[in-house]
Amino acid sequence: MSEFSENIVQHQQTLYTSSNQSRRWLHISRRDRILSTIRHYAPDRRSCAIEVGPGSGVYLPLLLELFERTTAFDIEERYLEAACQLSADNPRLSVQLGDITDYARLKRGGYDLVLCSEVIEHVPRDKSDAAFAGLRKIMADDGVLILSTPHRWSSVETIARIMLSPLLIRVTRLIYGESVLELGHINLMTRTQVHRALQNAGFEIINEYAGGLYIPIAAEFFGATGLALAQWLEPKLRGGPLHQMLWTQFYVARALARSE
Repeated sequence: MSEFSENIVQHQQTLYTSSNQSRRWLHISRRDRILSTIRHYAPDRRSCAIEVGPGSGVYLPLLLELFERTTAFDIEERYLEAACQLSADNPRLSVQLGDITDYARLKRGGYDLVLCSEVIEHVPRDKSDAAFAGLRKIMADDGVLILSTPHRWSSVETIARIMLSPLLIRVTRLIYGESVLELGHINLMTRTQVHRALQNAGFEIINEYAGGLYIPIAAEFFGATGLALAQWLEPKLRGGPLHQMLWTQFYVARALARSE
């Protein structure tokens, strides 16, 4: 079993309590935005939600609070085990092992809200279209997709390709003094590519946002000052020519009615 597979749950949990202030902020701010988005777009009626790729399960408690039934769908058994432990004995949670490009075991059109956060970037590029199409297949007409994925040219991803390489990852771990794993991002997309993929799959984008700025050196060695600089610069970059430096792309998309 790979190091990544052995440590994924613990690693994800430590991201929200990282001793590095910038690293902690990047993940907490993303988590909090997604939580607020779920609350905003959850339908008034009691309905069904699914999280594709729940990871360590930070969003499942809210989904279980807001929806009559919630499904956790993941390719990693360890994540599903964590989901079961998180919501032990909750009859409104079901777990399903499966690949994001294969939804054969899930009910077509069965979900009113689909959450897919930080998953698409792990899908092989030649299966990316199938993944987006699959997300649409399991959604009810007029259902809502909440999607987040890193921007291909963000400062985080650019530096990570260097600092998380086999040659330098040991140095990076020494600098942070905590769990650091290779990201496994093999399908990084630009804003234009995400727009095209969503539209081709049958979605209408109704809201989008970009956030999370990483400034190398400042993040690692200047603590609160480095974080304050990133937080000051982030809104100035958003919507401008350098928006691609921001790490996370957030999208809310509505499923268009099927033509068939």
